[in-house]
Amino acid sequence: MGIRVGSRLSDLTWPALAEGQAPGDGQLLVVPVGSCEQHGPHLPFDTDTRIALALAERLAERFERIIVAPALGITASGEHQSFPGTLSIGTTAFEHVVVELARSALPPPELDLPSPFEAVLFVNGHGGNVVPFTHAEALLRSESRDVRVWHPQVPGGDSHAGFTETSILLHIDPDCVRKDCMVVGSTRRWREIATSVVEAGLASVAPNGILGDPSDANAIDGEEIFETLSGGLVERALEWFPLLGEP
Repeated sequence: MGIRVGSRLSDLTWPALAEGQAPGDGQLLVVPVGSCEQHGPHLPFDTDTRIALALAERLAERFERIIVAPALGITASGEHQSFPGTLSIGTTAFEHVVVELARSALPPPELDLPSPFEAVLFVNGHGGNVVPFTHAEALLRSESRDVRVWHPQVPGGDSHAGFTETSILLHIDPDCVRKDCMVVGSTRRWREIATSVVEAGLASVAPNGILGDPSDANAIDGEEIFETLSGGLVERALEWFPLLGEP
């Protein structure tokens, strides 16, 4: 086929993607999904997107039959709206975006439309997207589309802009971290603050926008966390998509 391993869809042309296409040659389209929301005074608005994209591209390095789509970077971030700069399209609109994107990538056979993709994997970096993703995935699979959503989980990790996310960014993109602005946020457990965050927004429990403590974040731990997440993604992708074969 006329594409390189781990290609970004945005770098390709349609003839390159179609070249040599034959039954059984379909690709897995991997869609990184993040957010455009505040991440405290020390991390950029696209923190979730950077992490999701890095994980998607690492996955693409392992398998030949993967194309990485442009990231979805403005999603459902209503709980962060009281912080200037946060952009959100809401859960309902985001759910529709996911459904229509996957339908576009995987048109039904009766339409006789060209499709280089056999399946779609969304790599989600933002917790606020979990509920709409759950609804969208169920609908798409009920339509016999091979669509899956993977949500990274870090056992014992903090929730937002704390040690976990800051350490990962210090590993994958250290220049974007404002180290002199790493301060402690709310360290209360999520179950204690979840209702307040949903009803009144994250600022009601963490005025600086941080859930956790990034002060000890470091690239070494960030690499370990990232590699663990990457390994989990590879394992799940192999389980879900036989077309990948072996890495």
